[in-house]
Amino acid sequence: MLISPVNAEPAEIETARRLGDAFALGAAEDDLAGRFPTGHVAALRDAGLLALTAPEQFGGQGAGLGLAASIIREIGRGDPAVALILVMQYAHLATLHRGRWSEALVTRVVRAAAEEGALINALRVEPALGTPMRGGLPETVARQAGDGWLLTGRKIYSTGSEGLRWGVVWARTDEDEPRVGQFLVPLDAEGVRIIPGWDTLGLRASSSHDVEFQDVYLPADHAADIRRPSEWAIRADEAIAWSSLLIAALYTGVAEAGRDWIVAFLKSRVPANLGKPLAELPRMQEAVGGIEERIAVNRRLIASAAAETDAGPAPAAREVGIIKHVATENAIAAVEAALKLAGNHGISRKNPLERHYRDVLCGRIHTPQEDSVLLAAGRTALGT
Repeated sequence: MLISPVNAEPAEIETARRLGDAFALGAAEDDLAGRFPTGHVAALRDAGLLALTAPEQFGGQGAGLGLAASIIREIGRGDPAVALILVMQYAHLATLHRGRWSEALVTRVVRAAAEEGALINALRVEPALGTPMRGGLPETVARQAGDGWLLTGRKIYSTGSEGLRWGVVWARTDEDEPRVGQFLVPLDAEGVRIIPGWDTLGLRASSSHDVEFQDVYLPADHAADIRRPSEWAIRADEAIAWSSLLIAALYTGVAEAGRDWIVAFLKSRVPANLGKPLAELPRMQEAVGGIEERIAVNRRLIASAAAETDAGPAPAAREVGIIKHVATENAIAAVEAALKLAGNHGISRKNPLERHYRDVLCGRIHTPQEDSVLLAAGRTALGT
């Protein structure tokens, strides 16, 4: 980790801020084309940010969740698609060694990230299954073949697909009593095929395409963590904190980008009948204050929960889910408020605010979703 002067923010945050500013210039083009942000990923690699959260003993930099969230927010302000890819990278590298993976497998993945900029993400969602968080066995099957496994199936919403070195594929075995879990798949292996089809409202450059596996051979140790289905009923609070809080930070970054644009617009917009910038109107000042309020609440919530996670133990998954939900809704409301102030200018594709709005809406899709969060909170409060 880079060393900064006493009382100064970590140098990595300044690096991320600079990259976020630069990424904002190319994000619109990647969004329009729906293409993988190759140049932005390369810039993160060159800046030494791709293995930031991996433990030092495995070749990483050992950064905690608090620093990671700040970096994600800065990158998300410039290019939320590449920030989402980085969210998955950070969450996996920070927590793999705390699970049941072998030390050799963790070392291989982390060293590839640290030395080569290799990307990793979980491939879990399927056309029929949806997200495994809601239960059910995956249709993707691993069957034993000699001293290894043959994996067959199809995953959807595979964020970063075109740039991933590794996929952590959620699959079941073909045993009489199936086990379920994580298989580490090199995505350049024979039998792996990326099927372009990601064409959505927001995060269009995230390369969240389908990935198909046809008899992909995996060594025995690539069955990284497979268990009876009942053993997956409870997820580790730390892993949930990393994924949920980084997602919250990403969309807070998008809200900050929306805030920055509307502030610049109100300062420069001088209607003929007014004779002064819109920013001088109390009504506009109050509205921008409301945007700032939501962003400030998000940053405090995320920072507090991240600090608690870094100090250990992590907050309960239920509480982290609430923070993710509140932060997502605050971010959406902040960008919507900016749109109201901008009028037709805000929905013009010539301006970035319409893209910020499309991107921030994607926050509602990520696990945990609103119904799951509120149901868990309600049942806890009611003791049911």
